[in-house]
Amino acid sequence: MSIAQLLLPEFDEEMAATRRVLERVPWSHCAWQPHPNSMSLGRLATHVAELPKWALDAFTLEAVDIAPLGGPPTRRLDFDSVTNILQWFAGHAQAARQALAAASDQDFAQPWTLKSGGRVLWRKSRLAVYRNAVNHMVHHRGQLTVYLRLNGVPVPGTYGPSADERESPG
Repeated sequence: MSIAQLLLPEFDEEMAATRRVLERVPWSHCAWQPHPNSMSLGRLATHVAELPKWALDAFTLEAVDIAPLGGPPTRRLDFDSVTNILQWFAGHAQAARQALAAASDQDFAQPWTLKSGGRVLWRKSRLAVYRNAVNHMVHHRGQLTVYLRLNGVPVPGTYGPSADERESPG
C-alpha cells in the first residue's frame, strides 16, 4: 500500500470534521476574540479554512516565499461570510485530496522549502510539510470548537459525538 493510500482515509475524515466545525461559525460574531492576544473568531475560521491550500502547496510547489524580495508578501485571506469560507475550504480540500492521491512514495520524499525574503526558514520532506499542514489545521480546529462553545454554539462531533450531540438520559 502506498503512502498516499494510507493517508487518504485520515485526510477525508479530517476534512469532513473540519467542514462540520466551519459550518457552525456564527459570522455575526466574527470580530469576537477571547483575549486581546487571540485571533478573532472570523480570522481563526479563515485560518482553519486556508490550511488545505498549504497541504496542496506541499505537492504542487517546491517552495513558498511568504515575503518574496521585490514582490508582494503572501496576502491574508479576508472573507465576508461563512459561505465564502466554506467555498474556499471545499475547493482547496478537493484539490489537495487529488494531489495527495496522485503522489508517489518518491514524491513524499522530495524536499520542500519555506522562505521569507529569500531566506530559508526550513526545508522538509513533502510528507513532513503535508503532515504539518493537516496537524496545524486540526490544532486550530480544536481552538475553533472552544470559540464556538464560548459563544453558545453547539459544538459538532469531530472524533465521535460531542457533548452537545449526546442524547440526554431518560
